[in-house]
Amino acid sequence: MRMDTRNLGHKGRAFASTFRTIALAAAASLPAGLMAGSALAQDNVVISAEECERNQSVGTITYVSGYGYSASAGQLDVFLAKEFGFFDALCLDVDINAGGANGQLLVASGQAQFTALGSASDVMLAAANSRNLKAVATYGNNSPFSIFANEKIKSLKDLEGGTLGYFINITPIAKAMLEAAGVDMSKVSLIKMTNYDPTVVPRGQVDAIVGYASNQPEKLRSLGMPFNEFRPEDFGLQGTYNVMEVNSQFLKENREVAADFMRASLRALEYCLANEQDCVEQISELAAANNQGSAFPADQQARTWAIESSWVRNSNKAPGEHSPADWKNEHAMVAKYGELAELPNIDEMMDAELVASLYKDGRLQWPR
Repeated sequence: MRMDTRNLGHKGRAFASTFRTIALAAAASLPAGLMAGSALAQDNVVISAEECERNQSVGTITYVSGYGYSASAGQLDVFLAKEFGFFDALCLDVDINAGGANGQLLVASGQAQFTALGSASDVMLAAANSRNLKAVATYGNNSPFSIFANEKIKSLKDLEGGTLGYFINITPIAKAMLEAAGVDMSKVSLIKMTNYDPTVVPRGQVDAIVGYASNQPEKLRSLGMPFNEFRPEDFGLQGTYNVMEVNSQFLKENREVAADFMRASLRALEYCLANEQDCVEQISELAAANNQGSAFPADQQARTWAIESSWVRNSNKAPGEHSPADWKNEHAMVAKYGELAELPNIDEMMDAELVASLYKDGRLQWPR
């Protein structure tokens, strides 16, 4: 099923009519409650005039995608919530910065309001330098990281005397994996990677890379290239998948507005969990239209979302919902391997109530 992106996202009856038609056609295949009955109200705006005025009064809300147009939870859903008109329906004026900027810095400084990060570890490492960030959603309890290696590497211990590549930093959960495998890191040469080409591993330019399980290893599989992959769960380690953060001051002053931002994006996430191909095609088209098509081709996006959507589904909570217990293991890993002078308590970094309040009996309440 394809949505007409020429009209979606524009205010007016054209949106409402288009979406109601799509909703009726798709209702039978979607999860119970997603589009049953009135998916939207009979007009574009689905909240009261008072609520609409409240949401409009904050002006433009800026979301920063640090990973461009990647088909990932906390990103894909924000792009498509805008395209589908869900933000419009809640009177939210949302601007998306997809330039790959440092979302944490922009949000912490108040130049933007929302951004998504790859794991709770990223949130914790950022929180050590800025207390003006608050995590409001965690999308899964699978770590997105893995170590993929040349086929000659049969165990991580075999990296001793070899080379290990990494992007930005070696994540705490990767360090925990290496320690659990008994690797003497003084015998491993670390190399900071300058591009995301995973074929350097089977071609022997580096022995292994700390990468993203839904991306580089899946690319190698699609090419039929041999390699070995090591995941945190192989060592009894549990992490987290993707976190949405908001500027703390914005959240404090505009809690109901922040809740509506999350309501709209989770509405789109719900749709994309049920309609993977359609959402992959649309986010890929958006990437191409904004000169990022070569970085986010549809085949790669499909592989990524096939894996990452399963992480959302396999979470033990409703999509986005989280609690301090979900971060406990990773907090311990960051405390041990994060090389921080001070690590804030989980409660200081997380708001566990905002997203939970959007669900009733496990179902997202739309519009209320």
